[in-house]
Amino acid sequence: MKNRFSQERRMALSLLASAGAVWATGGNAYAATNWPQKMLRLIVPYPASGVSDIIARLMAQRLASALGQSIVVDNRPGAAGTMGIDTMVKTGGDGNTFAFTPISPITLSPHLMKVGFDPMKDIAPVAPVMYSPVYVCATEAFKGKTLGDAIAQAKSGSVTMACLGFGSVGHIMIEQLRRQTASNLVPVPYKGDSQLLPDAVGAQFDILMINPSEPVNALIQRGKLRVIAVGSPERLQALPSVPTLAELGHAEAIMTSLFGFVAPASISPEAVQRLNAEVNRLLMQPELRERVQKLDNVALSQSALEFGASLRSAFEQNGKIVKQANIKAE
Repeated sequence: MKNRFSQERRMALSLLASAGAVWATGGNAYAATNWPQKMLRLIVPYPASGVSDIIARLMAQRLASALGQSIVVDNRPGAAGTMGIDTMVKTGGDGNTFAFTPISPITLSPHLMKVGFDPMKDIAPVAPVMYSPVYVCATEAFKGKTLGDAIAQAKSGSVTMACLGFGSVGHIMIEQLRRQTASNLVPVPYKGDSQLLPDAVGAQFDILMINPSEPVNALIQRGKLRVIAVGSPERLQALPSVPTLAELGHAEAIMTSLFGFVAPASISPEAVQRLNAEVNRLLMQPELRERVQKLDNVALSQSALEFGASLRSAFEQNGKIVKQANIKAE
């Protein structure tokens, strides 16, 4: 467990605002294949307003122009993102359906809960987009100043820690911290940001594990959330005084979250090649990279083959971690 989720860091370094929105298309700049011939459906397995939704819509707007077809963004939240992936697999046989997601519903959640798809056989890797740190945020309900204070409180009483769903990256972070510190850190899973963030503002729990996004960053600027630690390879430029989990003695905690595009395994190789090329081309645009980085994420590019190798490595590693930590569905 020493290298908890560091594989996502290694793969990253080596290498949009309501459901159902339709992005208008522009000119088709490049036609290496005849795909696509129809409007495309992009599934986001989390609610609107979260980091997955925001980046998906930024990318969908630009991909629609590049591909010459409109893209419908379809939010399908639930079960730590696995419901959206299951929907993609079961309804995407037309070759025009794909998803934008963190990789945890594919590489982590199947080790923790029963899912309706085979993560290594039913899903085609297309292209990664970015990796994202994890903020450990205190709400106004928590009167301590540091993560150490929270753990000390949890040893003598309890501390509630919210996250985005059972079996999510944030949930595993909480379970790891609870196990490592022998403290009463109580997970509070939410389906998505739409209810989680209002409850954070209302101080309905003590601590929040979440990826950065515009709404989250806005709450930090307003003083409604305080970042007391970050799950990141190193301190963030935007938060230079905030220590990493490794610095605080929790190197086993999850380091980063990898986000990217995937599709049903039945999608044509030509479609994967086209999508991968367009995603990588878009990620070269300074304006898009700046927008991604403004959210404290890091843009990255690699081939579909490399992305697939990263997914398989993460899946295998996470299986070992879940087994070793004896993390089970409750």
